[in-house]
Amino acid sequence: MPSRMRDEATHSMPDDAVVLNPMAQVAAGIAISAPVERVWPWIVQIGSGRAGWYSYDWIDNGGHPSASSILPQHQRLEPGQVVPAIPGFTDAFIVAAVEPPTRLVLIVPDVLGGSQVRYESLLEPLTPDRTRLTVRGVLSERWPSRTKSGTTSAQQPFLIERIYGLLARTPRPIKLGLAYVGHHFMESRMLRGIKRRAEAS
Repeated sequence: MPSRMRDEATHSMPDDAVVLNPMAQVAAGIAISAPVERVWPWIVQIGSGRAGWYSYDWIDNGGHPSASSILPQHQRLEPGQVVPAIPGFTDAFIVAAVEPPTRLVLIVPDVLGGSQVRYESLLEPLTPDRTRLTVRGVLSERWPSRTKSGTTSAQQPFLIERIYGLLARTPRPIKLGLAYVGHHFMESRMLRGIKRRAEAS
């Protein structure tokens, strides 16, 4: 089962400096009965218009099912590359660091030149046939705000877009509480989805 923790963002992580004025950190992990090399292909292909997020597709993937197989065309990422968060957007997550087959760092840039979100996936071998997947996120006090390029969807807003719009106008204590609950709901499903796929592949 996924394990979790939540606190103020005081724990040091590589590339933490990309998030200016961090206000919160969340982390979760899960053990997977598969070697690192078998888990990584599922991590590197995440993103809307790619493999999806292995979570609740009706919320964050426009209703399109997340991939149930490895997609060769999405097995390579480079720093600066876009990983769309939801359908219809051409920005949102940007690759900040990628170290196959163990580490992927995504950020959400903002209009001030910093990052409002940092999201890291880390794979660590427990045994030759068992892996620990840890995902960690840091939120800036400016989250949620417009992304650096201000790209928007030409389609009707998705549910997640409406939620972010409401959060942007919510007092900080309530915003953090709601964000944590929603994040836990989506991320737990994602971790279980990756575990199920990697163990079955």
